[in-house]
Amino acid sequence: MHDLIEQRRSYVAGKWIEGEETLAVENPADASHVTDVSVTPLPEIERAAVEARDTFERGVWADVPAAERARILYAFLDHVEASRDALVATMVAEAGQPAAFAERAQLQGGLAVARGAIDLYLRMPHEEAAPVPVDELVRGRVALSVLRHEPVGVVTAITPYNGAIVMALQKIVPALLAGNSVVLRPSPLTPLSSLVFGAAADAAGLPPGVLSVVIEGGAAGAELLTSHPAVDMVSFTGSTAVGRRILAQAAPTVKRVALELGGKSAQIYLDDAVDRAAAGAVAVVAATAGQACVAATRMLVPEERKDEVLEAVGGAYGRLVVGDPNEAGTTLGPVISAAQLERCERFVALATEHGGKVVRGGGRPHGLDPRIARGHYFEPTVLDLPGNDNPAAQEEIFGPVLTVLGYRDLDDAVRIANDSRYGLSGQVYGADTAAATAVARRLRTGAVNVNTAVFSAYAPGGGYKQSGLGRERGTDGIRAFQEVKHLAIGELR
Repeated sequence: MHDLIEQRRSYVAGKWIEGEETLAVENPADASHVTDVSVTPLPEIERAAVEARDTFERGVWADVPAAERARILYAFLDHVEASRDALVATMVAEAGQPAAFAERAQLQGGLAVARGAIDLYLRMPHEEAAPVPVDELVRGRVALSVLRHEPVGVVTAITPYNGAIVMALQKIVPALLAGNSVVLRPSPLTPLSSLVFGAAADAAGLPPGVLSVVIEGGAAGAELLTSHPAVDMVSFTGSTAVGRRILAQAAPTVKRVALELGGKSAQIYLDDAVDRAAAGAVAVVAATAGQACVAATRMLVPEERKDEVLEAVGGAYGRLVVGDPNEAGTTLGPVISAAQLERCERFVALATEHGGKVVRGGGRPHGLDPRIARGHYFEPTVLDLPGNDNPAAQEEIFGPVLTVLGYRDLDDAVRIANDSRYGLSGQVYGADTAAATAVARRLRTGAVNVNTAVFSAYAPGGGYKQSGLGRERGTDGIRAFQEVKHLAIGELR
């Protein structure tokens, strides 16, 4: 086990800040105390926003040429990568994620997306001709019609516990690259790992005030940062319930809001791809314990083959190894907290009350190593549901719980998949790729993977309906952190 990252203090406007209060960090794998981290005093959180505003207004970062901003951010990312051992150990300790997931998906995946975003930004035009019909230009005596993409200003970035590093990287790097100043507020459940960004800002030479990282145990600081007049934009990843509150908090100052919220994604198997269902089921729960907003927790299969699928999925879940995320053979670690564990139990009970059946799992695992017996573990669970109106099919559980539903035909499959207030992601599998793609085009969701998946700086993600507003990654994800200005330029006569 490597040492954790060193810092236990907040990073505000280029300085490490020690608060009077501390926040205890728990290891969900064994409910042990990891360490205490200093809580940012509320006046310091406000100062982070005010200093960010000042740096933006003075242009100490926004006016730096894009190529120079990119150079500094490459150095920033190099420092994060150099902290690999301590950072991975910290993510495992505070989030209970298997080490392989923490390193590959969070750290290496996040760094790849961040570096790809820099490459993409430098390839994009940020000032270009804006087409206007010639007769309108003549009438208006316009010599040039120009479209500029300029930084929004000050951005509050609020990240979730399940992807503290990867989610932060796909927010703060595009925002900084576009010339904004940023205040990062990580989840109180996983505050430690994000402090690496303060150290990286120092190492790379970011001007003081351009990036701050604040820590809190409650929500007062987040509410300040989503309502303060010094802040121009809020970028949030988390639950739909909290997303609604952020919209209300941002409304009085008419801030731009980007939200990646909850999901209840469907994975649809055409009849010629049912043999792929067991592997798809494992992908829902392995490594993340089902704690991923894009997890395809509703499995849709032909009704006449449902029993076959349930048997295959139940067998696959029986082979998963639930246990200590520090052990190399572990495929499924704990959920984040006792409250999240109780949520899983509650929804399994609701599912059965409404006619569902537990095919596999359904509770806390037995026979765990005594060293981790107090951890927040839940068995990988398969639920056979009679219909999509079951609570377990409608609500985001955020745990290792898969629901299996049968469909009559492809029209019925599309109807079931779209029968949700969420629309974040989706999957379609079929040996007939054209047929599978035709189904994918009909799904009301922000991204659909057909027989494959991609996570890239060039591939946007985001939600329809109550799964969010705006996009992250891709050109749309960069433009989210920019304002659009039109310049009509003519000669004075």
